[in-house]
Amino acid sequence: MKKKAPKGLNDVIDRNISTLLEVRRQLERRRSIVTKIADSITGFCGSFPFVYFHIAWFSGWMLWNTGILGLTPFDEYPFGLLTMIVSLEAIFLSMFVLISQNRMTELADQRADLDLQVNLLAEYEITKVLSIVDAIADHLNIEVGKDPELEELKLQISPDMVLKEMEKLRHLRS
Repeated sequence: MKKKAPKGLNDVIDRNISTLLEVRRQLERRRSIVTKIADSITGFCGSFPFVYFHIAWFSGWMLWNTGILGLTPFDEYPFGLLTMIVSLEAIFLSMFVLISQNRMTELADQRADLDLQVNLLAEYEITKVLSIVDAIADHLNIEVGKDPELEELKLQISPDMVLKEMEKLRHLRS
């Protein structure tokens, strides 16, 4: 049997979900008409109906233009007109996909920035809590021993220093 989250936790989860949904609704409303069109086209082009449509279209085109159906060909083999149409379609589809990918990248960057802000805040808060707990232990004369790792964890971490260290390690490995 699953345990239910405490009442206060449910409120926090509900609030967070509501906030996330509202942010998504706002982002959706702010999309330009061009972006909405690009996303719609990209969404349709990534679907099975799009594949089925092309199978039917290409098959019909080739059957018509090879004379198998008894119709007068208008684009005989090697189907130059079909090749040009498909090439233009590919150019436009790639542009729509790139527009959608750029928007998704922008959203991913925003989420990454938010994650970083939350992580930095959590690190700051945890550092403060460790210092307070250590001070309480000192005040109550509770012997916890000198743990060098604990002393290090109580120090404020500069994000700039972490990034510089990561960059230095990246250069050493390459």
